[in-house]
Amino acid sequence: MAIRQRMSTSSAVLGILVLAGCSTSPFDTPPSETQSALRHLSMPSESAELGSVYRAQGAEQKSSEMVVDSSPESYVRYALFHSPTVERSYQRWRAASERLPQVRALPDPRLNMGFFLDEVETRVGPQQAKVGIQQTFPWIGKLQDREDAAAKGALAAWYQYQEAQLRVVEQVIKSLQDIAYLDKAIGITKENYALLRSFEEVVRARYRVGAGSHPELIRVQVELGQLEDRVIGLEALRPSYVAALNATLNRDPESKVSLDIDLPNSVASESAEDVARMARQWSPVLGSISQEIEQERINTEIARKNGYPDLTLGLEYIVTDEAANPSIAESGDDPIMLTFGINLPIWREKYDAGVRESIARRLSISRDFDAQSNTLSAQIYRAWFEHTDADRRVRLYEDSLIPKAQESLSASLGGFRTGDSEFLDLLDTQRTLLEFSIASERARADRGKALATLNRLVGRAIPIRNTNRTDTNSTQSITPQTTNEDES
Repeated sequence: MAIRQRMSTSSAVLGILVLAGCSTSPFDTPPSETQSALRHLSMPSESAELGSVYRAQGAEQKSSEMVVDSSPESYVRYALFHSPTVERSYQRWRAASERLPQVRALPDPRLNMGFFLDEVETRVGPQQAKVGIQQTFPWIGKLQDREDAAAKGALAAWYQYQEAQLRVVEQVIKSLQDIAYLDKAIGITKENYALLRSFEEVVRARYRVGAGSHPELIRVQVELGQLEDRVIGLEALRPSYVAALNATLNRDPESKVSLDIDLPNSVASESAEDVARMARQWSPVLGSISQEIEQERINTEIARKNGYPDLTLGLEYIVTDEAANPSIAESGDDPIMLTFGINLPIWREKYDAGVRESIARRLSISRDFDAQSNTLSAQIYRAWFEHTDADRRVRLYEDSLIPKAQESLSASLGGFRTGDSEFLDLLDTQRTLLEFSIASERARADRGKALATLNRLVGRAIPIRNTNRTDTNSTQSITPQTTNEDES
């Protein structure tokens, strides 16, 4: 009989241990919502954020073997694999996702052991020791709610990871636009310097034969000095732009950057209203706040359920020695006791305060959502204006001002050779063409930077149309080729 009793005791202990080893309470509902969230966590969302796209394109390449060429995609891909900001956000998301198996697990079972310092003498024998095990099961649905809340927190961290990728993409594109503008400005200024050099040779030749004046020669030499200083200043500025890009790429500040960066000429094809509507749907900033609101909604339910009692199951086994009279029935049998217990949440004020705290936090985050939504719309309208205004300026310079300045320069040059116009008019038209050409490149860079900002605010690449145009900023085609004739 004692053997059967010990077997039943072992079975009961094993049953409690099995229940204690379950990841969730047997009283909880099926985790359908959490499983859906986990599937979302395991892969990028359908928003096709720029960061994940570029990161996926380079997944087959080892980060140490990634090659950066003249394409902006290669720079973006390199930055996403090496940026400490992206890695930090990624690890925060992973840390948040690791909360799920922690919060859905039951509390650890408790093993109790005791020894009687003075044996308790009973009819069936003296009791010598007691061994017990206890397992607490939270109120119905509490573990499931904790897991759901952790899943929402992990989703919020995932959206923050997306936002970090988008910011890195924006920084890379903006840095590339600045460097491309600077390189174009240096090239244009050098072309104008070469053009002005040819003017100086003409003026010097005319001065030698008495056809020109000394002030004209001095004026052209002053202009040459100013252009030379401008080239030196632009070239000295480039290392700072390169260092800013390399900081985003997590490279040495002096790492080389291509002199021929191939940036597309793209213009947004959607209106500001459409872009703002897309942002309300795809913005990872709003997505993260939405998940935080849902997390607090679930936390409110958890706070309410904290005011309900938790069930504790226990099993105690008392080690009993043989009775003094072995003929007594059940002599030496070890008694087993199944225990039940609940905590008594009688201090209601703290539980009610917990519910009010969660509600207040959810309302606070909801107001933050409204504020961020308004700010996002304002930023989109501002970036859309900057983008479209820069595109207007590009078209103005390329289609109107630069061709007219080139025509004016050709006319002034012809008039100067024939003596019909003053040399100062030639210098003014040459300076005007230089400023228009550089302003056109500045507008191109501003247009690309504003588009990068729009993509970051929306959370995905917005629809665009390409506006590839031939380069109208070159001044080499109007460089005078008749210097010897003028000298003669």
